[in-house]
Amino acid sequence: MFTATLIAAGRLMPQTLSEAQDRLADAGCVPTNAGWIDEGDAADIVFASAPAAARSALESVFDCVDVVVQPLEGRAKRLLVADMDSTMITVECIDELADYAGIKPQIAAITEAAMRGEFDFAAALNARVALLAGLDAVAIERCRRERVRLMPGARALVRTMRAHGARTVLVSGGFTAFADAVGAEIGFDRVIANTLTITDGRLTGTVGKPIVDSRTKEATLRAERADLGLSDSATLAVGDGANDLAMIGVAGLGVAYRAKPVVAEAAAARIDHGDLTALLWAQGIGRRDWAAD
Repeated sequence: MFTATLIAAGRLMPQTLSEAQDRLADAGCVPTNAGWIDEGDAADIVFASAPAAARSALESVFDCVDVVVQPLEGRAKRLLVADMDSTMITVECIDELADYAGIKPQIAAITEAAMRGEFDFAAALNARVALLAGLDAVAIERCRRERVRLMPGARALVRTMRAHGARTVLVSGGFTAFADAVGAEIGFDRVIANTLTITDGRLTGTVGKPIVDSRTKEATLRAERADLGLSDSATLAVGDGANDLAMIGVAGLGVAYRAKPVVAEAAAARIDHGDLTALLWAQGIGRRDWAAD
């Protein structure tokens, strides 16, 4: 059996569920029953077959409604591996740091292209960091304090999953100077990120090696999964850029979160409207069982 979870916090109407059931029936998915996870916020429609047809029938059909289609069994995940920039936080840290050097548009253009998959990630990272050579390292703390904000729902997602026994890992192509603090604030079990090299209080324009990239993210998910003795289906990965595609592709539920088109097209699920608590509803976890945000 499968479930189509419809998510639209405070906006989900009974008629939307009814229409979704009809669309699933017309697509040959054999819906059996529907029920609220949280009334007005999220609901499940259980169906018997053709999950790909279910996605086609429901995704991007209803205004401001996210749809997650997956097997009903095993939907509660035991491992979360997440990207940081534009996923767990609202900004790209390197772009914001570049603003303190007066070169944000130049660096942001490279970031955007890399996240769309147009540039090799490591080459793009090296090129951007090289442009920051000479920047006073105090800008890192200023940037973290003034610009970095958690994505809505980030703490609730991670703390709830941990409370339900899951392991949570933040794997970022960004920098430990930001990721360590973000990971601690949100509540991740483990944080992996790149290291900015600093000499005499200034950025040298280089990154410590090896670079945390797409392969690192995938390898981390695989290693954590093996260490915990989990099946593929027990894992969840979420990200927004091309360097997240590999881990999204091997996760039991790979989620594109407000993602670039190349990622949204490839992922098994996409969240375009809701915040990160959508991933709790996708696992069938209602508000009464959420940890404090």
